[in-house]
Amino acid sequence: MIHLHCKLYTYTVSFSIGREADTDVPRKEKADTPLTRDKVLRVAVSLADTSGIEALSMRALGRQLGIEAMSLYNHVANKDDLLDGMVDTVIDEIELLTVDADWRNAMRARAASARAAFTRHPWAARLIDSRVSGGPGRLRYFEAVLGALRRAGFTVELAARAFSLIDSYIYGFGRQSLNMTSGDGGDVHAAEAFVQALPTGQFPYLAEMATTHAASPGYDEAADFAFGLNLILDGLQRVLDSTHMGR
Repeated sequence: MIHLHCKLYTYTVSFSIGREADTDVPRKEKADTPLTRDKVLRVAVSLADTSGIEALSMRALGRQLGIEAMSLYNHVANKDDLLDGMVDTVIDEIELLTVDADWRNAMRARAASARAAFTRHPWAARLIDSRVSGGPGRLRYFEAVLGALRRAGFTVELAARAFSLIDSYIYGFGRQSLNMTSGDGGDVHAAEAFVQALPTGQFPYLAEMATTHAASPGYDEAADFAFGLNLILDGLQRVLDSTHMGR
């Protein structure tokens, strides 16, 4: 899901999952370590991971680095440049296959890698699609994904829709997963609490799903993710095949 003026349609996904600022505060960096742009971005990402993107400010970042906020401007032009650099830092963690890879394998690998990256950095998905400006890493990422789809034979319109559809699934699955595991105990305890809150006997199928699927010890979230992704890829393949047959 990308937010580009060249798309035939645009939309924005709200992915506002924050972390409480009063826990897991990252350790302050040693002031005697040479300060570089890479270090500024790395610490900014860590601060956003632990305290939420809303808690990130130039003053808070400077405090974390043990410097005055004004010193940051030797390494980033402004807050927008900082955010663009943070987005690029996260995007660098996402796997992109070579240009000769099968498009389905490329999308599958990218989706799994993006899901892992957004789990580590839950604030990043919203920024990737909402930034008007863009760092080189973000632009290369968009270009690589669109290129894989276009080389596979997707039209410009279908490539844009496929990109948006796959990313909507990645973001939506990630948001649901983070909501389910945000409390103590993770998925199993959350499902058990959900079942206990249900009126007895009134929702048998819902209780059955929660107890035998989500709350089961062998529940495999990655398999659930792959199941939905494969359905999407199968559907896109059918659309692609029908497009070629109509030529």
